[in-house]
Amino acid sequence: MPNRLIDETSPYLQQHANNPVEWYPWGPEALQRAAKEDKPIFLSIGYAACHWCHVMERESFEDPEVAAVMNRLFVCIKVDREERPDLDAIYMQAVVAVSGSGGWPMSVFLTPDLKPFYGGTYFPPEDRGGMPAFRKVLESTESAYRKRNNEVVASADQIVDHLKQNAAFQGDQEPLTTEMLDTAFKRLAPNIDTEWGGFGTSIKFPQPMVHEFLLRYGNSTGEPMAQVMVDLTLDRMLRGGIYDHVGGGFHRYSVDQAWLVPHFEKMLYDNALLIRLYLHAYQALARPEYRRVVEETAEYVLRDMRDASGGFYTALDADSEGEEGIFYTWKKPELIEALGPEAGELFCKVYGVTENGNFEGASILFLPQELSKMVVERYMDEETLLAQLAESKAKLLKLRNERVWPLRDEKVLTGWNALMLGSLAEAASVLGRPDYLEAAAANATFLLDSLKNTDGRLLRTYRDGKAKLNGYLEDYAFLVDGLITLYEATFEHKWLLEAQKLAESMLDLFWDADTASFYTTGHDHEELLVRPQEFSDNALPSGASAATLALLRLGSLIGTPKYAETAQTALRAMRSTMMAQPVGYGHWLCAMDFALSTPKEVVIVGDRSDEGTMALLNAVYSRFLPNKVVAGMTSEDDPIAEELGLLEGRVLIGGRPTAYVCQNYACQMPVTDPEALLEQLGAESDSLDVVSQSGYLLPPKWKLNPISEAGE
Repeated sequence: MPNRLIDETSPYLQQHANNPVEWYPWGPEALQRAAKEDKPIFLSIGYAACHWCHVMERESFEDPEVAAVMNRLFVCIKVDREERPDLDAIYMQAVVAVSGSGGWPMSVFLTPDLKPFYGGTYFPPEDRGGMPAFRKVLESTESAYRKRNNEVVASADQIVDHLKQNAAFQGDQEPLTTEMLDTAFKRLAPNIDTEWGGFGTSIKFPQPMVHEFLLRYGNSTGEPMAQVMVDLTLDRMLRGGIYDHVGGGFHRYSVDQAWLVPHFEKMLYDNALLIRLYLHAYQALARPEYRRVVEETAEYVLRDMRDASGGFYTALDADSEGEEGIFYTWKKPELIEALGPEAGELFCKVYGVTENGNFEGASILFLPQELSKMVVERYMDEETLLAQLAESKAKLLKLRNERVWPLRDEKVLTGWNALMLGSLAEAASVLGRPDYLEAAAANATFLLDSLKNTDGRLLRTYRDGKAKLNGYLEDYAFLVDGLITLYEATFEHKWLLEAQKLAESMLDLFWDADTASFYTTGHDHEELLVRPQEFSDNALPSGASAATLALLRLGSLIGTPKYAETAQTALRAMRSTMMAQPVGYGHWLCAMDFALSTPKEVVIVGDRSDEGTMALLNAVYSRFLPNKVVAGMTSEDDPIAEELGLLEGRVLIGGRPTAYVCQNYACQMPVTDPEALLEQLGAESDSLDVVSQSGYLLPPKWKLNPISEAGE
């Protein structure tokens, strides 16, 4: 008999719909029952692609005896953290305060009035490795609530006081200076892994926002080390097992220093952020490998993660057939049989496949050496090698698709979709890919049509024709930014108008002038223990930093002073925090870089079907120019000029497509020649002194070693 999760739209919740646990979704029914019966609440928070969430389900939530204890002692509530980031943030702080660490699955015990009094993450079915058995935790926790209620309530009140103190944001309003960017870079640089790239020495997460800042810093200051740090990291990642060399796209993170063994789940937001980072690195460093990664990752998303309606799915699980990674790994005999002896041996050599493997008897594909070295060894040109490898990959992808697939989380999240929409729109402009632009426009149309309620309020999540839950700050901020990028890629004014409408709603719902900060939830949200605020840039940009950068971009485009003023206020409030921990505030640093620059305002007048117009646009996007906005119209008498100040008075010169470059209300002479436009943009690429034979931009003190067969 299914429980109450059977009618939920979240695949994660539906996974638990046939557990013997009497799960409730978060909502009035569960909360009222807890209050009426004076029962403590067991709150379990996770997500569909979470490996240990599945383990705990198999071991405990599917066990009838454990479920009977849960049902007898608690009101049990299941939450998908991706649908409810507010609940996840609040109760994660509580778990960290209680246990010293956090993660998923998150297991929290609440009083009937929702105050946390104990919590942890994964609990095993039996005592193991210093962790108590889950059943013992259940019984002892409920016993404490019954027999020592005064102590439990006092402890819960202390935890809530701690949450409220943490939520009381206080920032200063001292001026922003370029020296702050210098300080952030100097604090980041010593922490780079000089052999493998990235930050840290064991588990490695991609840090796209930090590397975006480093690209910006190198671009604006000419500091070669900043670009070196990005180049090294991106090269090592694309060569490692964290990248899916057959199907494209990136896994969530690597469990080792060398990016070899990933945690195999694939998240939409990771791939959206990494498409944009590799795209910017391609513009800045002109490495063709980075373009290939952008296109392969975009192809993966469009092929495997797109709904017929135009939305993008949330994630692919790490597990299939009850094992992590089995979908993505290969054994050498299997490859030889599929590709034939000659092509198979070449593929195995290129991608580090051995008889013994590098992961539980099988092989995770990776590139132990640069393809240029393989070209020399094989006496073939690089184009021929790439063509052979592409043919082999196509065969293997077809073969892999016949395997049992990992679970695909097919809910559609507004914010994560907006990240992908923006990345595809920008990639369309840089790479000249109309198919990306078509997908981005379809996604924007879907979000604006299907993820708003009748009052125009943006919603969070959608599946099978049903949208629900009020959108959070990140949903608004990411979508404003994505629509701006889509406008720049199309010059269709409707996208800019929608961005402005959403920005106005975002300021009304989330901005608090008294604290000079954004809240995560709108003022129309349900009342929780605290009204959460999220400032650090973790796996995603925080909603606050994304809102800040989006407002800066929008203000530059349409000339509305309050957008830039609000963004500047938010940045000043965060200045001390950014300087203290720059690795956790990469997107904030990008916003500050934009705010401290004098953004270039580029206007293109000309029909986009005209070769001259496209030549000008290609010039604009041929170099890495992060602090710019681009506007345009098809002809000088386009009525849109009356609505967008940047376009006012812009005319064709000699009847030819024309570009205008302005900064700080002053414009250079209009030009019709792409080279002249590049000169005005100051887009000549700076040369760096030290270039290794492998293509890395390296200072002399760094040494790169080939990646070993074992990935060590």
